[in-house]
Amino acid sequence: MAKIYQFMANGFEDVEALAPVDILRRGGQDVVVVSVTGSEFVTSAHNVTIKADALFEDVDLSDADLLMLPGGMPGSTNLNEHEGLRKALVKHYEAGRRIAAICAAPMVFGSLGLLEGKRATCYPGCEGTLNGAVYTEELVTVDGNIITGRGPAAAFPYGYAILEMLAGKEVADALREGMIFNQLLRK
Repeated sequence: MAKIYQFMANGFEDVEALAPVDILRRGGQDVVVVSVTGSEFVTSAHNVTIKADALFEDVDLSDADLLMLPGGMPGSTNLNEHEGLRKALVKHYEAGRRIAAICAAPMVFGSLGLLEGKRATCYPGCEGTLNGAVYTEELVTVDGNIITGRGPAAAFPYGYAILEMLAGKEVADALREGMIFNQLLRK
């Protein structure tokens, strides 16, 4: 079982935050939702308030297998402005561990120089924030230890791609089938 931390800031995109967490937890992974706001409550771009599992200042990320960022605006900008998170992402990435971001959130990786020479995707119009990346336009792009997703419609494929990377194809395929996602692909 992998240990995953998803970081939440006010203004996050609802489906991009919750669908991957749901998929990963159903897939047997240990996901901790972490607020970077100083409050355990975080409000989405669409005025949905959720309660995080932990506050950034209270977590020890040394056991993390993957650090994950949901998109949305101004949530992605708020994540990018959190210096503690920025330092944690660089340390985690430089240790060869996995990072993931969807929609506008790959901007955080771009601003840190983590996408230089990597293939990545993001929400249309945010390509300029990928600094040094090769933009793919794919729903989900995996390049080494970086996973990026394009936007709200990519939330499920992104979650399954992360699960496959961490738990294997068999686990991800079984969950896709169990959640009736494969039926969409057959139409």
